[in-house]
Amino acid sequence: MDMGTSALSKKPWWTLPENFHAPMVFHMEEDQEELIFGHGDTHLRCIEVHSHTLIQLESWFTATGQTRVTVVGPHRARQWLLHMFCCVGSQDSYHHARGLEMLEQVRSQPLTNDDLVTSISVPPYTGDLSLAPRISGTICLSVPQPSPYQVIGCSGFHLSSLYP
Repeated sequence: MDMGTSALSKKPWWTLPENFHAPMVFHMEEDQEELIFGHGDTHLRCIEVHSHTLIQLESWFTATGQTRVTVVGPHRARQWLLHMFCCVGSQDSYHHARGLEMLEQVRSQPLTNDDLVTSISVPPYTGDLSLAPRISGTICLSVPQPSPYQVIGCSGFHLSSLYP
């Protein structure tokens, strides 16, 4: 199955309302934004296309120069990007290197279903604070519900509580 289409409907992901119900929203430090998206966000479009997501970057005038990041798209693609963001921001050299590999991958080629399954099976946090990326805010990843009549749930957590 192509990542850009739904398994059941074969419709492009952006035509399915459930991909927009609970966007992933958080704040990222300016230097991490430049590392991931490039100077002037030159890599933003290819990351969006290759991850089958839409990403909005909004600069905020804060003391730390944070950028508000909003991501919409298929649930597993958002999880993969969150894992990549966390690893890139990690102070642990192994996880940081893994994050840079993931970043190079999403910049150079479209993500496959195998990529998404592999990423989901390896949780980004194991209780080690060295894995805490330099991002903060509420990250919301809605889990697809079995019935369209149920309210979409949101499992949110605050990464900002990991920082002194």
